[in-house]
Amino acid sequence: MSQQIESASLVSLNVGKPIALAHGSKEVLSGIIKQPSAQTLAISLTGLEGDGQGDLVNHGGPDKAVCAYFEQRYPYWRSQFDKPFHYGAFGENFTLSKWTEDDLCIGDIVQAGETVLQVSQPRQPCFKLGIRHELPDLPVQVQLTGYTGFYFRVLQEGRVKAGTALSIAQRHPARITIAEANRVMYKDKEDQDGIRALLEVQELAASWQKQLGKRLDKLKTLE
Repeated sequence: MSQQIESASLVSLNVGKPIALAHGSKEVLSGIIKQPSAQTLAISLTGLEGDGQGDLVNHGGPDKAVCAYFEQRYPYWRSQFDKPFHYGAFGENFTLSKWTEDDLCIGDIVQAGETVLQVSQPRQPCFKLGIRHELPDLPVQVQLTGYTGFYFRVLQEGRVKAGTALSIAQRHPARITIAEANRVMYKDKEDQDGIRALLEVQELAASWQKQLGKRLDKLKTLE
């Protein structure tokens, strides 16, 4: 984990309301299509002004108030698929400079202007990301690379705009990076010590706590 990169900037602020996307012979409602906004937007405990999710069971809510992705990951995907992948292409609200999954930890508190945010979990890409780009295996590739991005919860509401500076106000003492959380969730799924360490971070999103808790219980029964 990089200890030096304590600040970044909001390269692009992206929002979008749910729309119907074709999925085979059916349609699914999704907020995956985000467009950059030049406006100053309010952030509440449940998300950004002008934004929305189609599936409120698996998306949105306090633990997933703001989806963030990293500017540094875009060149990889552009070269991998020979597609432009404009900011917001991964359904993120925040496109962030400088940082990657190696720089932020679960539970880190980040100041963004007057808004105070906290890293809650890595992003778990669903099939709608593949629909968005007509690349069905893209969600799996995002998981395998670990280039997932992440979610913020909102600790203090405020307003942000493109160009807003972000800084790490408080590092979580456990120092479990987004990259490490991805390793435990997607690659080394039987790493009980890794699972336990992640579950000890109370700031980890409830859905991840539940999923990893069930996995750990299952692994114990197999011993």
